Amino acid sequence: MKANQSKTIVFVTGAFVSHLGWKPWQDYFEAKGYTTYAPSWPNKEGTARELRDKRPGDIDLAKTTITDVLGKYAGFIKALPEKPIVIGHSFGGLITQLLVNRDLAAGAVVLHSVPPFGVIPYEFSFLKAGWRSLGVFTNLDKTYMMSFETWQYAFTNGMSLEDQRRSYEENTIPESKRAARGGLSFAAKVDFKKEHAPLLFIAGGKDHIIPATLNKRNFNRYKSSNSVTDFKQFDENNHFVVGLSNYQNTASYIYDWIRQH
Repeated sequence: MKANQSKTIVFVTGAFVSHLGWKPWQDYFEAKGYTTYAPSWPNKEGTARELRDKRPGDIDLAKTTITDVLGKYAGFIKALPEKPIVIGHSFGGLITQLLVNRDLAAGAVVLHSVPPFGVIPYEFSFLKAGWRSLGVFTNLDKTYMMSFETWQYAFTNGMSLEDQRRSYEENTIPESKRAARGGLSFAAKVDFKKEHAPLLFIAGGKDHIIPATLNKRNFNRYKSSNSVTDFKQFDENNHFVVGLSNYQNTASYIYDWIRQH
């Protein structure tokens, strides 16, 4: 199946944020005739406030691994009547790359994707924004909650203080340190030489946690000459690309790309 033959889209959320942030994107693509889904990660059902209220004793979430996350999305996709287009953001982009590697997508788009195993994220801004989520020298049975100050740097740099505070309250949730560490493990390995469904990388010129240079190295690792792999950078976008007021600029580019492939 070609990407443009599928009328189903599955959105894959990233770490630290609620899956409910995809609602404007779902509305946009449903108005274009698609059936859309935005499942939560395992043990992340509920609103951002409800999940924050479970801290610090949410042991089920704390024990969630990248394998659990990948397994839930893979199982969800296999139960659909057709192979979907998969659109993932950040850690959800990594999960999307793994789903593509398993031939579970008709086409895929990764927004500011966490890179798979072997693509070394050596940029200083990545290390500054993301190292706390690994929970080095901390209890793995306690979840990590991104501070507002880290949110400002990692996700919403360049936005007004009012918009930063509102977006933090509406979106941020506790995270599993085990899942975050899994992104650096063999469980996040992709076969870059394997043929795959059409795959579009989206990067943001103002992204601190997943800089455009890191996105480009991820993109450049794909080696199949028989597969479509494209790259697009939006210079004005930070890591909060899914929730930005200009999200339709990105969504419309993705829609046009899907129709062409």
